[in-house]
Order: sequence, then C-alpha cells, then structure tokens
Amino acid sequence: MAKKTITLMLYMSELIYDVQNKSYLTGRSRSNGQNHEEVANMQANDDDENANQIARSIGNAFGTLKSKLSEYIEESGTTATNKLISTNTNLQLSLIMPSNYNQSTVETISAATHQYLVNSALADWFTITDKNDASDYVTLAGANLEQLREAINKRVRPVRSNP
Repeated sequence: MAKKTITLMLYMSELIYDVQNKSYLTGRSRSNGQNHEEVANMQANDDDENANQIARSIGNAFGTLKSKLSEYIEESGTTATNKLISTNTNLQLSLIMPSNYNQSTVETISAATHQYLVNSALADWFTITDKNDASDYVTLAGANLEQLREAINKRVRPVRSNP
C-alpha cells in the first residue's frame, strides 16, 4: 500500500499571538499591584527586539521538532541557514506516514505541533525574563511532544478480507 502524506501548515501569526497572549496572561497573574516593571518585562510584544526573539525561538523549536520527527520527514535539501525566519512566513511540515496511519489524529497532530512550538518559544522567552516560569514551559513542551508522538503512532486496525 502507498504511504500517506499529511501536511501541516503552521501560521506564524497564530504562533506569535499565542506566545504573546500566554506571556501576557502569565505576567498578569504574577501582578501584585507593586511589581509593574517585572510584570511588564514578562510580556512579549511587537517591539522589534521582542518579535525577533520570538521568531528565533519559534525557528529553533521548529528545527528541533523536525529533528525529533525525522523518521517521518523526507527532505532533499542539503543546506541550512541560521537566518531569522520572517514573522510573515508560514511553516509547513509534511509527514510521510505508513499506509495504516489512522488519519483521525491529524487535528491532534496539528494542535500538538502548534502547542509544542508555542511552549518551546515561551520557555526561551521566560529563560530570559523569568527563569522560574521557564521550566514550566519546558515541561509543557515535553508533554506536547509526547502527545504528538502518540498521535503519530496511531494505526488503523486491520480488517480480515473475504477470500
């Protein structure tokens, strides 16, 4: 049987929004009315230096994810670059799956991939701005990766054919 290809399109605008929103919510939850500067520094925004850091973190997480999923990815490129990915670029990931891959998990794969990239980027962000929160996002990214691996490894039960 032929292998199945699933293609994920990850929109940078959605990834960046989630990083900014979650850092905002984390900062807001840490506010005690007297730590305004600390709370403000926890929150990612569209300022150039922040946007660049978020894009770099997402790019690094995407590269790591591709490495972790390499058995399912066929790419012919032999060159790479450390150029900062554009915030206007979308990330695409095509996975070559076995013929008995259970396609009902494709949405789970998409969501887990998105959350892995967001939580990895947040871990990078909080490593810079608040180290205590960084480990929480590393843990969340690990859980997302486990969920992703579980969904990728779902298979359709074989059916006996009638001779």
